[in-house]
Amino acid sequence: MESKQPLLKQTSLQITGMTCAACANRIEKGLKKIEGVNATNVNFTLEKASVSYDPTKVNYNQLEQKVEKLGYGTVKSSVDFNISGMTCAACANRIEKGLNKIPGVINANVNFALESAHVEYSSDEVSIKDMIQKVEKLGYKAIQKEEQGKGEDYRAKEIKRQKLKFIVSAILSFPLLWAMVSHFSFTSFIWLPALFMNPWFQFALATPVQFIIGRHFYIGAYKALRNKSANMDVLVSLGTSAAYFYSLYLTIEWSLMVEKAHTPALYYETSAVLITLIILGKLFEALAKGRSSEAIKSLMGLQAKTALVIRNGVEMNIPVEEVSVGEVLIVKPGEKVPVDGKVVNGHSTIDESMLTGESIPIGKKVGDNVIGATMNKNGVIQVQATKVGKETALAQIIKVVEEAQGSKAPIQRIADRISGIFVPIVVGIALISFLIWYLIIQPGEFATALEIAIAILVIACPCALGLATPTSIMAGSGRSAEFGILFKGGEHLESTKHIDTVILDKTGTITKGEPELTDVLTELDEYDFLKFVGAAEKNSEHPLAEAIVKGVVSREIDLPTTTDFEAIPGSGIRSIVEGKEILIGTRNLMKRYKVEINKAEDTMVSLEQEGKTAMLVSMNGKYAGLIAVADTIKETSKEAVNRLKEMGIQVIMITGDNKRTAKSIANQVGINDVLAEVLPTGKAEEVKKLQKQGKKVAMVGDGINDAPALATADIGMAIGTGTDVAMDAADVTLMRGDLNSIPDSIYMSRKTMTNIKQNLFWALAYNSLGIPIAAIGLLAPWVAGAAMALSSVSVVLNALRLQRVKI
Repeated sequence: MESKQPLLKQTSLQITGMTCAACANRIEKGLKKIEGVNATNVNFTLEKASVSYDPTKVNYNQLEQKVEKLGYGTVKSSVDFNISGMTCAACANRIEKGLNKIPGVINANVNFALESAHVEYSSDEVSIKDMIQKVEKLGYKAIQKEEQGKGEDYRAKEIKRQKLKFIVSAILSFPLLWAMVSHFSFTSFIWLPALFMNPWFQFALATPVQFIIGRHFYIGAYKALRNKSANMDVLVSLGTSAAYFYSLYLTIEWSLMVEKAHTPALYYETSAVLITLIILGKLFEALAKGRSSEAIKSLMGLQAKTALVIRNGVEMNIPVEEVSVGEVLIVKPGEKVPVDGKVVNGHSTIDESMLTGESIPIGKKVGDNVIGATMNKNGVIQVQATKVGKETALAQIIKVVEEAQGSKAPIQRIADRISGIFVPIVVGIALISFLIWYLIIQPGEFATALEIAIAILVIACPCALGLATPTSIMAGSGRSAEFGILFKGGEHLESTKHIDTVILDKTGTITKGEPELTDVLTELDEYDFLKFVGAAEKNSEHPLAEAIVKGVVSREIDLPTTTDFEAIPGSGIRSIVEGKEILIGTRNLMKRYKVEINKAEDTMVSLEQEGKTAMLVSMNGKYAGLIAVADTIKETSKEAVNRLKEMGIQVIMITGDNKRTAKSIANQVGINDVLAEVLPTGKAEEVKKLQKQGKKVAMVGDGINDAPALATADIGMAIGTGTDVAMDAADVTLMRGDLNSIPDSIYMSRKTMTNIKQNLFWALAYNSLGIPIAAIGLLAPWVAGAAMALSSVSVVLNALRLQRVKI
């Protein structure tokens, strides 16, 4: 008998990082070695690997991991969905597991608080339609975000639907509640219509609430149990069904009685009021969750809606989404810059405070870059689009914030584990309590035992537990974004709290990263002196020369033309300006041209001890003066260092500069620990040394030159502004380039984690205290329902307090 051949599958992986055909051969050989791979072909030109494999022996993830292990990358397709129908964290966990089981889905992450799902997948193996169908099979609804109509507010529609359900449910439940309240002795004065006491009238009111308003509880419970799990829907449907069907039994029994001396004690109001209160809680929850994503809405609101573009010589207004790279846009005063671009005509000042936090508008001229969503203050400029759509700086910021809000912090795993086992335990406790009351405490009192079981089932719903962490992460990361602090994920928002050591790179972090003309010392007229210095230096491309010329021009000094110019490597320059020979440079340069500089030596040493680069100037062979250039310290650096010290954090400066210059800068900002003359590769080693001492280290740098150290540190923080933000290199991006953002980020992390712990405490406290109180008969089912709804709302409202945090 012939052995059955395995059914092979075909897939493809988009490969990144290949540099030649040898790379393709290496990947091909590596994939072929995997057990279950039948054939593979890697095309270097297309950067694509086609693989035939046995799905019973190997899966897509293993293929991807092999490629990455070989040192290359893979490009994944991804899609975002809005998910409706979830009632608690267990629902999110179930959808997440269901999506991850689909062949071709690499990773699915479902966020209950955001009511969204992010899925990475292989487009060759699974389609978006397959994912939507899987979610629907699990009993929920998925809508691809890109497919939603323009202007359609998904959350607003959900709130509207919940409001309608609550109003109808409240109207039907009110007479039942009226009838129940009138039973108490202290409310005997309340008039009660006889009709309200009729069992069949109560049945008629309770039935629509139970099976129409509350149908989603039954659907959710059925789907959960079918998938061998349990959630809030199981508890609610069990509790309300017990009350409803027991009341129906008593109603039928009463109808069959010949003499109807009195009406039985019914519990229709228990089930109806419970459902009404739970729906009210979900309505409050939806309203509060809508507020928790305000950060994303406010960022999106910054975008320009239209752009004035020049096409075929004609100006036309078009939606900003239709702008293409390379097109020239006209930006008038008072308008937002539509996309990232470069000024090609005109000049103006641009307010970039929304990105950089810099309140003073920045002058822009031809050749300068501008950022989309910033405000043009005065002057008409023409901008050539360089980045559009998802590539713009603002779109990248929104993406980082969305990913952070949708990610899970490690502390959330505890809540997820508890939620997963909570419901079966609660059902068991309710059943045991029912039996104890029915058989031991009040033998034969079925109604009392049933009420206690219902109260336990309802008070124990783990809704608040599921909301505790994600709502705080959303609010905390959103508020941080408003301060220009972008956490890359929930895990980084959590980890930042533990930082006890901060390493600061010097250039561009503590200092501005741009040299400035700081000192002018001459016995000549300063205007004339600087006129010759500026003219001589304007022909040099050296960064220090640029700083000198910029400083001279800023003093409104006109520069004459030069007739001769020579750059002397490592020493300085020689130039002829208005017939005078000008030398600017080092001691060696002056020595070579026999210029006497003894009287300047002490001043020069003093300036160098301050961390400045001093340059000597001679005119026609005689010493004329001295200028100094320095990479000046940011105005807020000293304040930020003091704040970090006050928080109990050790601050260390690291730089490749010499020890004298490094110590000078460190002293100016109040840093005692200095690591000087450290190469970029050595910075990572210094981070490791501190980690071996048990320190939790944050490395703060520009995110590019310091990439090894940023990656090695417990938390990597990239200092940057606008389009230069190195988001990929760091765990946290500090948009405003201000060192105060470092203590701000640690403060926000601490506040968020405190908020999460408060939420988890209260969520568990409601359940832990409520269950025993219900078990001893001190908690009516409708009170349990109100408390359960209140617990969810209180957790969300507590999280929203983070949106009012002031730094």
